[in-house]
Amino acid sequence: QVQLIESGGGLVQAGGSLRLSCAASGRTDSTYAMGWFRQAPGKEREFVTTINWNGGSTYYADSVKGRFTISRDNAKNTVYLQMNSLKPEDTAVYYCAADLRRTIGSTRSDQYPYWGQGTQVTVSS
Repeated sequence: QVQLIESGGGLVQAGGSLRLSCAASGRTDSTYAMGWFRQAPGKEREFVTTINWNGGSTYYADSVKGRFTISRDNAKNTVYLQMNSLKPEDTAVYYCAADLRRTIGSTRSDQYPYWGQGTQVTVSS
């Protein structure tokens, strides 16, 4: 099992930047895929990005491609989401997720058994 704790959310103006962190504990190795999802009020949870076990492969939703960057530091058991050029439509609760069964992540939320509690990101216009 693994426990995930997100941090780094907050309020930012449009065009600004934030960096989210997701710290994992409970499993000593980091040979598993991680992902970020988000959920805005009244909407379904949606895929944002995923990273494979060693950071060598990433995949992004079209809505964030070129603005967001996912990375990981396995020595620190932490995954990051750098968000630049933020837009009001990026406002949501952001969740990190882990799939311990795979080294390459999925875009489907139902493939991730482990989730953090979420961190709020609010982008003002």
